Amino acid sequence: MEKHYNRKIILATFMIGAFFAVLNETLLNIALTELMEVFGLEAPTVQWMATGFMLVMGVLMPVSALLIQWFTTRQMFIGVMTVFLAGTIIAASAFNFPMLLTGRMIQAVGTGLLIPVIMNALLLLYEPEVRGRIMGTFGLVIMFAPAIGPTLSGVIVDVLGWRWLFITVIPFALFSILFAIKYLENVGEVTRPKADVLSIVLSSIGIGGIVYGFSSAGESGEGFSSVNILIILGVAFLSLILFVLRQLKLEEPLLDVRVFTYKSYARGITIFVIVIMAMFASEIVMPMYLQGPLGFSAKTAGLLLLPGALLNGLMSPVMGTLFDKFGPRKLIIPGTLVLVGVMIFFSNIGPSIPVWSFILAYVLLMLAVSAVLMPSQTNALNELPKHLYPHGTAIANTLQPIGGALGVSIFVSIMSQGERSYLNNVSGEVTGEVMDQAMTAGVHQAYWFALGLAVLTFIVSLFIRKAVAPDYSPEQQS
Repeated sequence: MEKHYNRKIILATFMIGAFFAVLNETLLNIALTELMEVFGLEAPTVQWMATGFMLVMGVLMPVSALLIQWFTTRQMFIGVMTVFLAGTIIAASAFNFPMLLTGRMIQAVGTGLLIPVIMNALLLLYEPEVRGRIMGTFGLVIMFAPAIGPTLSGVIVDVLGWRWLFITVIPFALFSILFAIKYLENVGEVTRPKADVLSIVLSSIGIGGIVYGFSSAGESGEGFSSVNILIILGVAFLSLILFVLRQLKLEEPLLDVRVFTYKSYARGITIFVIVIMAMFASEIVMPMYLQGPLGFSAKTAGLLLLPGALLNGLMSPVMGTLFDKFGPRKLIIPGTLVLVGVMIFFSNIGPSIPVWSFILAYVLLMLAVSAVLMPSQTNALNELPKHLYPHGTAIANTLQPIGGALGVSIFVSIMSQGERSYLNNVSGEVTGEVMDQAMTAGVHQAYWFALGLAVLTFIVSLFIRKAVAPDYSPEQQS
């Protein structure tokens, strides 16, 4: 007899924990300037608060598939939230930068393991017919929390100081743990597969190297022309190739890469990664352009981006419900078409652009992202049999920070190269106006590349079909 779960309580538990863990990803970004002043740091050093967080998350994602099969849902959720709480307390009480960075990295351990645990449990709890709505509801947390992070952070830093970015999270993290202890049920079975140490080492070197290499390329003035970055990326890609080959030979792989033999999974994750690249890159490039040629302050730039970011989060449950009703094609195909249109607009942007048109374009971009991102991921996971859920969710969540780092580094590198090329052809004095024109030229080149990605996404979306798992039968659900 199949066990009946209190799904609403379990979902509520997950959403409380995930909201504050994911909020924490962007909460610190706006405080980096103040941290530089407080601890006397240079920009590349303080940037480790963001880069290191993404690096730790990326390295841990593949291991999540193993841990999910070794420990119960309660053990995993309460454990990772406790780790997150410990990191938050350390960061809040930090008296120097190494202590603050340590707390931040411990937070990343909790956040990196939390999302795969939750997504795996939701796949087991809910049948495919309603997964769009459920994933959309959970997506509200995933999208909404980072959207309000910078704005909330600015208020907290201005009024209370940087420590309160961590102090305010502590009671909510503690409440989430206590709530889980009382209400959270175990979902799925503990199978305890064998842990392959070499696979863990290869995946850590590969994924860690890619996230670090691409992030460093985006931040470095040399970009991809740096020998050190090319060596790091070369070793990382070699490690990943060896990792994949090893997984294909193991009876119990750390990450079962055979999930990509399922066509809907492969197509859905391809779209997911490309859209992540475009979204992360736009969230970096657009504020830079707003504060550069358009001349807005950091706070005003954040407010101009806020409507689109909020809409992205608020539309996630709506898109999930529409996904359940109409399937993936009627959302993903129009969404990718809008994405193409927005990229054409951004590739022709200029300093004289009316502010309202920029806000509208960014709103449309975020609307397209909400129509494509969660539906493509949900449809991809819907095709997998149950025993591959931990692997499918782990791979999807591993590719998210990789896609983000890849998008940011490529966009920033293309933009910087475009700026340099423009300035090299300037014969007269390099005035502020010329610098604005150079940055505009760089942004144009970056978004022509983005347009190519958007067109590729649209082409792939034409082959998307509603996915059904080979082991799924409605009679098994209650």
